[in-house]
Amino acid sequence: MIRQLSVVKLWLFLPTFVAKRSEERYELLMTTPYACKIYFYLPALAVLLLLSKSPTDAFDNVPEKIDTDMKVLFEFTGADPSPEWSATNDTVMGGVSKGKAELTKEGMDFSGHLSLENNGGFASVHMGVEFDLSDYSGIRLKVLGDGRVYQLRFESNAIHRQRWPVSFRGDFETVDGEWTEVFISFSELSQTWRGSRLAGHNFSKDDIRRIAFMLADGHAGEFTLKVAWIHAAY
Repeated sequence: MIRQLSVVKLWLFLPTFVAKRSEERYELLMTTPYACKIYFYLPALAVLLLLSKSPTDAFDNVPEKIDTDMKVLFEFTGADPSPEWSATNDTVMGGVSKGKAELTKEGMDFSGHLSLENNGGFASVHMGVEFDLSDYSGIRLKVLGDGRVYQLRFESNAIHRQRWPVSFRGDFETVDGEWTEVFISFSELSQTWRGSRLAGHNFSKDDIRRIAFMLADGHAGEFTLKVAWIHAAY
């Protein structure tokens, strides 16, 4: 308040100061019509209003900080349509499990029925990609689960037996009926091929060619996993 009064006093007594320095300028000011004199005091009023505002008022219109720690890979809840995901289930080896992907307003739904009949027991959805995630340490995703354990899988340029792509797998738990955020570290991915664990293959983060969700927890029954988004995280 003291600072505000000081500034106002300075501007209010400025005409007297000007008069002492220049009689002609003072007379010109005093003989100016009243409406014009107001313009002389406008700077003082502007300073007063500026100083009377709360320190935070000037930042009211500043947008919130954008999270730059993640790179958007998929946003299933946005207006833009997401590329179609394809299903691969244990029917390729005689099983009868059913799994599919469907896009809704809340996200991508991976749902179906897992069966253990005929030595089956897995359902999955996948899509081909071209991701260079060499600057990131893992994947973060927001999911609504059913309490089951799912797998997020990747394929890069690693080949098994000079022919078959190696899958790099990260398991994650879900909470029945609750949205949760899950982080899967690239450094903790395990190597698999047709259900068998492998070793000795390198996961090339700069050459990711396929991403997939899979359920193979050994429990028959209905399942539903809803995915809101998938981001690459530092």
